[in-house]
Amino acid sequence: MGPVKSLTEHLWFEISHRRGYARITDRVEALVRQSGVQEGLCLVNAMHISASVFINDAEQGLLHDFDVWLEELAPHAPTTKYHHNRTGEDNADAHLKRQIMGREVVVAITQGKLDLGPWEQIFYGEFDGRRRKRVLVKIIGE
Repeated sequence: MGPVKSLTEHLWFEISHRRGYARITDRVEALVRQSGVQEGLCLVNAMHISASVFINDAEQGLLHDFDVWLEELAPHAPTTKYHHNRTGEDNADAHLKRQIMGREVVVAITQGKLDLGPWEQIFYGEFDGRRRKRVLVKIIGE
């Protein structure tokens, strides 16, 4: 067993709409290469309670379907239906959408590469955009 290596980086996003999705696989893969880790784990997690990181297919129709489905499950309007919004916020739906899509992913690193399935891609999901937010990437291994 070799010495343990680690890398911690933050990716920053500012999605111009309330909701949006960004494929971040390439950025995470570049960090894995930078880390020099050959065998280990990569944690990618949204550092905001109204955003998500998830893995799925990079197909535009599917991303549209996610958006429609999430809006049906937790519609933005009417904002008055949510107790959270009584605090002066208007983003209760974003918190619920994040809960459904998840906070983080952990991906194995094998032979210096993310060990993803053939169609798997890592996404940042934004549910209350128009401001700067970050994602933590933590890579650890040997």
